[in-house]
Order: sequence, then C-alpha cells, then structure tokens
Amino acid sequence: MSWESSAAYYQDLNRGVEKRVGGLASAKSVLSSVDFAEVNELQEAERWDDIAELLAQAARGVEAAGADFLMLCTTTFHRVADEVEAAVGIPLLHLADPVAQACQAERLTSVGFIGTAFSMEQSFFTDRIASHGLQVHVPDARHHEAINRVIYEELVHGKVLDSSRRMIVGVIDELWDAGAGGVILGCSELELLVHQADSELTLFPCTPLHVAAALDRALG
Repeated sequence: MSWESSAAYYQDLNRGVEKRVGGLASAKSVLSSVDFAEVNELQEAERWDDIAELLAQAARGVEAAGADFLMLCTTTFHRVADEVEAAVGIPLLHLADPVAQACQAERLTSVGFIGTAFSMEQSFFTDRIASHGLQVHVPDARHHEAINRVIYEELVHGKVLDSSRRMIVGVIDELWDAGAGGVILGCSELELLVHQADSELTLFPCTPLHVAAALDRALG
C-alpha cells in the first residue's frame, strides 16, 4: 500500500485502457490513497478493527465517487477484505482470485508465495489461493525477516539493490526445490525487484494480474 505500489497500479490501469481501447483513452478511475505510515503503525499494534474502519471509509468514498467495483491494492491488508467489502454496496475484486486463476491457466497444482512476513505467516491470503485447488508453499521462516526488511526498508522507498535481488531469487529456488511449479510475487513492491528474466521458474506478479482482471470487468 506504499505510494510506489499505487503508482504502479495507476500506470498499469491507464496503459491497459490505452492498449485495449486505443487513441487517447485512459482509465476512468477513483483513487483513494491512505497514509502508509498510519496503517503500518496500526498493523504493528494489531489494531485490525481500526484498519478495517479506515479502509472501509476509503472504500465508501470510492463508491460515492461512482466506482462500479472496488480494488484493494495491497496483499497484506486483504486481511480485512471481507470487512471492507461489507461496508459498501459494490463488489470487491479480490486480489487472490485472478492470481490463482493465472496459476491454474498454466496447469499448476503447486505454487510458492512470497510477500510480507505477515502475509506469509498468516493464512488469510494463501487460504484464498488454496481454495482454487492449489497447494501453496511459503518460504522457510528463517527468510521472513530478511524479506520484510527488503520490502519496508528498501522497496517502499524505491531502492532496488542487486544484493536483495539475489537473496529473493535464492528464496525462489528453495521454493522450487520444495515442489512449487511457479511463484507468486505477493507484494507489489517485489515486482520492482524481481522479474521473469531473473528466474527459471514462472513468476506470477500480482499487480498486472489484478489490473488485467479489473480491465476485463470494466471493459468487457
């Protein structure tokens, strides 16, 4: 939910509309951007009811502005996706569903998932992926702190370091050894660091998959 992630979503949505519609077309969208520091502090304090209300308030604003459906552009805060969706009368396009469908389209039965420590250690997101009939592997716990550091101390500030890329690629290789047929990059910021050219295993970046599903719904 950092502004780096929001910028990627906004760019991809507009480029997608331009490509599909042509001419000067751009995405008709409503963006509600919250203070990442505020929601991160609430998460660290495990004040999930407050997070749910903060994001529900943002969702109500999006609905009032005329949106036909809602996207929660963050993996970690899908922890309160049900509460946010319940607060509005428009549907939520859950991030895990198009990601799981993309894995199924590649005939995979087992995938790896890399994200924030919270989203790897809790099951709210991986369970949703597993509900599509996929087995989900997460990195060994000894890697969680290092992955979190790369996300929160580097990538959310736009810092892309080769040493961190090598570390994440090493984690991907371990997931491959564990039986994963592909790996979900379950944090938008990770897409700034690791690309398909960096791995022999198929990678599934969440942002473009979420965006493509949104364009399908919006444009038909």
